[in-house]
Amino acid sequence: MRRAMAALQARLGFVRKAGTFAAIGVVNSLIDFGVFVFCRQIVELQQVPSNVVAWCIAVTGSYVMNSYVTFAAESGRSLNLRAYGTFAASGVVGLIANTTVLVVASWMIPELIAKVLAIGASFLVNFSLSHWVVFRPGRPRG
Repeated sequence: MRRAMAALQARLGFVRKAGTFAAIGVVNSLIDFGVFVFCRQIVELQQVPSNVVAWCIAVTGSYVMNSYVTFAAESGRSLNLRAYGTFAASGVVGLIANTTVLVVASWMIPELIAKVLAIGASFLVNFSLSHWVVFRPGRPRG
């Protein structure tokens, strides 16, 4: 019975983390989307540079919020350059997924809808890497 309860608590913890990561992701997705639209339509940057600028701003906000909320226990609610570097490096994989989906999907559907799909793809990649690599329990903070 204890093992079953421990397994249930672990699953609920994982679901809770995914939920807070998603909520923070919504905020950062709005930032990402807004900066992307600003860069494309106001600054008139090309598609890929606009996406990279938007991602850089959003990933920084995501690191701060996730360190204080989603992965507070693992991060000690503290920010440090090394952890940010690991978070950003793992986020590059999400950026690649995001940009790939954006470019490929925009050949078939309107660019702004493709951007929404791209944000979804990067969420899956980023949460997985954050949970199992960046903020894993017992990871030395330094």
